[in-house]
Amino acid sequence: MDPVIVVGAGPVGLSLALALAGAGVPSVVLDEGPGKEEVRPARTVVLHADTAAMVHRLGCTTLRDEGAYFAAWRTMRRRQDDRRITFEDRPAPLHVPQHALTRELRAAAVAHPLVQLVTDSRLDSLEQDDRGVTVHTRGAGTTWWRGSYLVGCDGARSTVRKLLGIRFPGRTAVERHAVAALRTELPWPGEALLYRNPPQETTSRPLPDGVWRLDWLLPARGELVTPDALVTLIRDTLAVWCGGTTPPYDLIDTGVHTLHHRLARRWRDGRAFLAGDAAHLLGALGTQGVEEGLRDAENLAWKLSLAWHQGASEALLDSYEGERRTAVASRLRAADQAMPTLRAGSGLRSYLPGAARSAESLLTDGHLGRGPLGAEPTYAPPVAVREVPTATEPGAPVADVPVTAPDGATVPLRDLLGQGRLLVVLVAPGTGVWDRRHWLGAGLMPRLAAAVSALPVRTDLLVADSYPGAPAHTVLLVRPDGHLAATFAGVRPAELYEAADTVRAGAPASRLPAPSAPASPSAPSPAHTKASTTTTPIVVID
Repeated sequence: MDPVIVVGAGPVGLSLALALAGAGVPSVVLDEGPGKEEVRPARTVVLHADTAAMVHRLGCTTLRDEGAYFAAWRTMRRRQDDRRITFEDRPAPLHVPQHALTRELRAAAVAHPLVQLVTDSRLDSLEQDDRGVTVHTRGAGTTWWRGSYLVGCDGARSTVRKLLGIRFPGRTAVERHAVAALRTELPWPGEALLYRNPPQETTSRPLPDGVWRLDWLLPARGELVTPDALVTLIRDTLAVWCGGTTPPYDLIDTGVHTLHHRLARRWRDGRAFLAGDAAHLLGALGTQGVEEGLRDAENLAWKLSLAWHQGASEALLDSYEGERRTAVASRLRAADQAMPTLRAGSGLRSYLPGAARSAESLLTDGHLGRGPLGAEPTYAPPVAVREVPTATEPGAPVADVPVTAPDGATVPLRDLLGQGRLLVVLVAPGTGVWDRRHWLGAGLMPRLAAAVSALPVRTDLLVADSYPGAPAHTVLLVRPDGHLAATFAGVRPAELYEAADTVRAGAPASRLPAPSAPASPSAPSPAHTKASTTTTPIVVID
C-alpha cells in the first residue's frame, strides 16, 4: 500500500510520521521550508507527562538536556506569595525551546527508514479517489505524489485545509503577549512563577544555563511594543521581583505573540485529515497549542496504522475527529467561559470574595496541565466496560505503572505505547519478583494468553504487580494511545474480544484494493509509489 503523506514538518507533522513509523507505516513528509529550524529561545513548549513520554518514545532521548523541569510552581499577587506547588507526587512539566523539540524530531525522522523527508516542497493541488490521495508540489522540482492517506499538519494558514474547502471560524487576537528570553538570576532558581497585579500578568519559566522565558499579558488593543518599551518592561519587572533593584541580565531573544482561538469545522474529508494548528488554534490562559497537536498525532497515528495494516471501519477513522475535536472544543469553551473573570481589570468580579484565588487557580491549571484548561483528555468510549472499578475511568489515560512484558523486561507502561497495538495488562501482585518462566505458565496467564492471541487487533500481553484501585486478577484493556478501554474481573475471552472489537469500531467493511501499477512518465495521470517501503515519486514533470 502507498505511504501516508504528511504535509508540514513542524513538531506535529514530524511526530505523526514517527508515530506511524513506530507502527510499521511508511510516510512521506512534505516540508515547504529548507529543513532547518530557526533558533528562537523565546518560543518554547511546555510538555506534561503524556506528551513528554510520547516525544521520548519517538526518539527525543536527549530533549530533557535542552529544557528544564519545573522545580516548583509559584504564584504571587501584588508582591505577596500566594501559593507554591511542588511535584513530589506527580511528574513536573518539562519546558523546552520549540526549535530544540523540532530538531530532535527531525533527526529521529531522518534516521528512520520508514520516514522520507522532502524539503522545498510546496503543496498546490490535492485529489482523492477510492484508492488514495494524489498531491502535486512545487519547489526544487515539480512532482506528483501518491499516498494512501494524507494529513495536513501545515499550520494556521494550512494549504490542505484550504484545498479541502474546510472553514476555520473563531476569534482573532484573543490575547497578546510580549515575550523575552534572558539570562539572569531570580530569587527562586528553577521555579516557574505566575505574577498577577490585575490587569497586569507576568509569567516566568526556567530554561537551562540560567535562561528564563518571561511573558507579559498586553492590552488587547494596545500600541506596538517598541524595543525601548520592552526593555523598560523587563527592568521594571525584575526590580519588583528582586527587591527594588534590577539585577544584571543578558537579553537573548524577544517577540510579541498574538493568540487566536479557532476550530476547523471538519477534521476529516475522505482520506484527508487535519492536525495541529491546521485544525485548531488555542493558547490563551496557559493552554498549549503544540501539546494539543502532539495529542492529535498520537490519536490519529494508531487509527491510520490499523487502516494501513488491516483495514479500518469508517467509524474508527471518524472517531479521530469525534474525540480530538471534542477535546479541543472543550478547552476553548473553558477558556472562553473563564476569560471575562480572569481578564476583567475592574468591576464587581474583582471584588468578590475568593475571586483572586479562583483566578490564580484557573491559570495555574492551564499552565500545569490540570483541570478543564489543561488536563489530559478523556475520550468517551462507545461502550464503557467497567466490570472492576479502578482509579482510572474508561476513556481516561492509564496510570504509568511499571509492567513486565513476556520477554522479562520491566518498563513504565507508557514506554510501550505508540506501536499501533492494544495492550492487555493483568494485575498480579507478587509477579514482580517471579522469574519469567514461572509466571508465564502460572495462574490465569495461559488462559489469558490464549484469549489475547485470538483478538481481532494486534495486542501485547503485560503483567503489573499493582494498579491504582484495582484488585488482584483485574485485566485492563488499553488503547494504543494509552487510554483505558475496559476492565474485567479475571479472564473473560468473549467479553475481551467484544471490547477489542469496540476499540477498533468494528471490522472494516472491505479491504482496500491493491495499488495500481505505476503510470508511465508520458501518461497525463500522476504516479503511484512502487511499494510500501518505497516512498520516492517515480514521475517528475518539468
